[in-house]
Amino acid sequence: MRRWVLAIAILAAAACFFLGAQAQEVRQGHQTERISGSAGDVLEDDPVGRLKVYVYELPTKYNKKMVAKDSRCLSHMFAAEIFMHRFLLSSAIRTLNPEEADWFYTPVYTTCDLTPWGHPLPFKSPRIMRSAIQFISSHWPYWNRTDGADHFFVVPHDFGACFHYQEEKAIERGILPLLRRATLVQTFGQKDHVCLKEGSITIPPYAPPQKMKTHLVPPETPRSIFVYFRGLFYDTANDPEGGYYARGARASVWENFKNNPLFDISTDHPPTYYEDMQRSIFCLCPLGWAPWSPRLVEAVVFGCIPVIIADDIVLPFADAIPWDEIGVFVAEDDVPKLDTILTSIPMDVILRKQRLLANPSMKQAMLFPQPAQPGDAFHQILNGLGRKLPHPKSVYLDPGQKVLNWTQGPVGDLKPWAKIASPSTLPKAAVPRRSDGPMADRREANGKHGTTVLLKTKLSEKWRSRASRRRMRATQRREMGGGGFLVPAPPHMSEKCACEK
Repeated sequence: MRRWVLAIAILAAAACFFLGAQAQEVRQGHQTERISGSAGDVLEDDPVGRLKVYVYELPTKYNKKMVAKDSRCLSHMFAAEIFMHRFLLSSAIRTLNPEEADWFYTPVYTTCDLTPWGHPLPFKSPRIMRSAIQFISSHWPYWNRTDGADHFFVVPHDFGACFHYQEEKAIERGILPLLRRATLVQTFGQKDHVCLKEGSITIPPYAPPQKMKTHLVPPETPRSIFVYFRGLFYDTANDPEGGYYARGARASVWENFKNNPLFDISTDHPPTYYEDMQRSIFCLCPLGWAPWSPRLVEAVVFGCIPVIIADDIVLPFADAIPWDEIGVFVAEDDVPKLDTILTSIPMDVILRKQRLLANPSMKQAMLFPQPAQPGDAFHQILNGLGRKLPHPKSVYLDPGQKVLNWTQGPVGDLKPWAKIASPSTLPKAAVPRRSDGPMADRREANGKHGTTVLLKTKLSEKWRSRASRRRMRATQRREMGGGGFLVPAPPHMSEKCACEK
């Protein structure tokens, strides 16, 4: 068995050497490939002249004041909602005359009311959104003409407009009733899921373009790493029994390949994380608590072939980006065969994927740069909206006609937003930890000190039992009507929670 593993390692090393040399030519610009057919044309479309967007002028408490209060909103993975607003304010597709608008945009930042650890407060987001919709519907006539069918909203939460970071809770909640006729622009995408309604536009999460640019390696750098991954494999704090987090896919990666010489995988996050991705041929992009994460953006930008392990995922701009041609899809149940799957891909196929990834338009479509640039994610969103025009006549309601039920939804969502206490006024135990979405995975993978508490130590076992007892007590309190807040992060995790990523 050891001889067989050694033989595979030698073959893979030879492949890395060959592909690394080829990748050097790709980086230097000698080998790129344009996407053939209509997909390439769509990716390079210019939306100017195809649609007009009216941007509602809301009180600044819905947007600018939130950023002024907590600037962490500008750098976390949900920041697309902020930069989309800034982009539209100066875009050529903006109109100041709402009567000529094709689309209406409501600039409300639902992920910018943060806990001390920098995570969106889940119970506030739907209230903020409801409040904003109440404002526009009472100050302008346009919402009431269609009950929002010609409006779009950016909702970059873990599970979109279901506004919760735990999937079970998100499914239970469903999409906010007032948004069921609107077009949702969201990072979450999964087929046949209640949190992805028909007609939504799936976008990439925000990843800082300037920061990635500062970590570019010289073009002659070879790709000497076969498979690369940094991040959580288990989440004992929130999944103490195991098997629920990532549906067991990440645990399977670790258990099957932690000692495989072809796999450079770890929970530790080195300062050379971005550089290492540029030295890698394949970058694993497995699901976590949600199917998406910034790894996909990073892999495309750095030319590392994304290995997507998330069954039924709907990827960003799937009508424009040929994911089948640039990535590798591996079913969650096939993770134990990951080494066989990747080593069996012909070299000419790998080289073609690398040439496609080297195309600047591919990278640009995944980014939200400031200032905006042609073909970037902002323009891809507008292209997606433009392809939905013209609106069918059926979206327009008769005078006085209503379709949406304003009293529908969880009782907590119907409470006024303005009366909710801010995180600083809440007792520490009342502030949700939010350590179990894509953000948690990124925090652990990108901790400031590059260390992560490994999962099978006495410390994690101790916390596991404490977490179980606290969660049981919290469940009992909820059943008795005593509130449903999650416990705060343990001391050894709080420092990581405060990190940027």
